[in-house]
Formats: sequence, C-alpha cells, structure tokens
Amino acid sequence: MKIKITVLLGFIFLWIACSEEPERPVVEHDTTPYVLDIGEFPEPFLPEDNALTIEKVKLGRMLFYEKKLSKGNSQSCAGCHRQEHSFTDTARFSIGVEMLPGKRQAMSVFNMAWHSNQFFWDGRSNLLRDQSLKPIEDPLEMNETLENVIAKLSNEPMYRDQFVRAFGEDDITEQKMALAMEQFMLSIVSKDSKYDQFLRGEVELTESEERGRILFSTEYNPFFPELSGADCAHCHGGFNFENDLYMNNGLDADGEFTDIGREEVTGNIDDKGKFKVPSLRNIELTAPYMHDGRFTSLEEVIDHYDHGIKKSETLDLALLATTDTGLLLTDQDKTDLINFMKTLTDQNLLTNPEYSNPF
Repeated sequence: MKIKITVLLGFIFLWIACSEEPERPVVEHDTTPYVLDIGEFPEPFLPEDNALTIEKVKLGRMLFYEKKLSKGNSQSCAGCHRQEHSFTDTARFSIGVEMLPGKRQAMSVFNMAWHSNQFFWDGRSNLLRDQSLKPIEDPLEMNETLENVIAKLSNEPMYRDQFVRAFGEDDITEQKMALAMEQFMLSIVSKDSKYDQFLRGEVELTESEERGRILFSTEYNPFFPELSGADCAHCHGGFNFENDLYMNNGLDADGEFTDIGREEVTGNIDDKGKFKVPSLRNIELTAPYMHDGRFTSLEEVIDHYDHGIKKSETLDLALLATTDTGLLLTDQDKTDLINFMKTLTDQNLLTNPEYSNPF
C-alpha cells in the first residue's frame, strides 16, 4: 500500500513540475545604439529624447507587424503599409477590421527621419510617436483600445522580455509602444534607387530617363516653350523629392471640396484643400495617387498637372501660373518624365530583411 501511495505521490509531483511554466532565460536591458545607414543623405531629424537603439527598433518592428494591435487580432500596421509596395497600400482606401474603408489613401512609410512637418496627410500628429497609436483606436482602421492591446501584449512572455531589453522594465505602456514604433519607422530608409546609383557614378541613365530628369527640374516657361520644363522640382525637390510643405495642387475648385485637408487641423481657411507633399521616391510602386487615390497611373498624374489644374482660392501660385497654357508637354515629354520617375524605385527597400516581418 505504501508503495502505491509513494508511486502516486511521485506522479503528482511530476505532473506539477511539468505543468509549471518553464523558467525563461534572464534578459537584460540593452542600450546598444542603432546606427542609421543614411548613405549620401544629409543628417536626419532624429528625436533627442528617443535615441535609436537596436532593441527598441526591434520592438517597434515586432509591434508594426503584430496583429494583436487590432480588434480580433486580424490586422497589423503592415497590413496597410506593405513592404513590397514601399510600405503603402494598393487599395484606394484601406479596409479596416470592420470591413469599412478609410477616408484617405495610405501614405508610404520610409525616410520618416527627414520629415520635419508633422504626419498624416493633414499633419494632425506632431510627432511620429503620436501618429503610431492613432490607427489602433480609429474605428475605420484597427478599432481596438490601447488598454486591450496592452493586456494582450502583457500576456506574451516574448513581449515582456523584449520590453525589458528595450526599456529595462517589463511593464508595457502606450508611451513605450509609441516610442518603439517611432524608432522602427525612423529606421526605414530608402536610398538605393537607380537614381542614387546614378549620382554615385555607378550606372548611367538611358536617353529617355536623362531627358526626363532635365524636364523634371526645368521650370515652366510659357514665353520660350522650347525651353519650358515640367517644373516638378518646385514641389518635389531635394534628395527626398518633397518640400515638407502642405499645398493645394488643384485637384478641386472652390465649392467642390469634399475634404478640406490641412484646414481641418489648423482652422485656417487659407489651408483649405492643402495636403502634405509626399516624396516621389518609389512612386512607381505607390499607386493610386493623391490623398484620395483618384489617379490610378502616373500618366493620369502628369495629365492633371499638364492640363487638369482647377483654380481655387488656396491653389499654389506656381500651379496657378500654368493654368492658361498647361505645361506644354508633348507625349514624348510625358513618357520621358515617367521613365525618370521610375528610376526613383528602390528595389532593396522592398526586400531588406531589416524591415520585414520578424515572425
């Protein structure tokens, strides 16, 4: 009888031991800096209070691809910002967890470290960390509460450990989530397009691409049509092909606006119909175009600027100057422009494992 009891107790102790959570390796806070590879770009605008570290960037990447941030655990940030499409969506309006469309076309997420004029099409978030949390609670997007997200992540030893590595403590807060996601998005750099390789003297542009490059940078000149260009660099200049401004580019006339853009944030009527000027890098991959995705091709975009500008009180003056004659572009001009813009595609961005799904 004693033998049977001893054996039974042995089984009980063995069962208890096996049912206990296995001891996890001890993890430690790691402040090793993350070195941002910026190539030939100028120094970026990195936040002084959120210095990039390897472990915080890693945590931000995990959160960017984590579906637990959404209601029903069905959608991640990467669902609408896909790496293979330059971190944007090919749908005109992204579909959220409730199968409802968003209000604007998803913006690309790259070279955020050089944006100094807020985030979203209307600039309603001053910092990237502020932007990172808004889609979670938006009923048209992920439709979840931050409280629920924190509870779900807190149940995951993997995340508790990673928060220790990143922040030194395993408690998960919305502020830490925001700082980590900010770091991952700041780490995404697009700097190796054919155009960049051309600037480094590694490749040559074709005749059409070179002619498109010249047209892109040459100003509109109605007095000497043979010297007139497309004047694209007026808004899409510099190394990142944007100007950190909010502008009305003539999509709608007065009385036609269904989206007042920047005015909704500032309350200033002079901002009506103005939207953040996006980078043209990787533009070949980011259709549809404009804040409302109304154009499906680069041909349509160029036709808009060539002869489709609509006048309104807040229309950019440089665009207003072209409305009487259009840009005077020939079919060959348009082809060359598009061929040049395609040289801005960074194939490495689309496959870089540092930005891919870590799971």
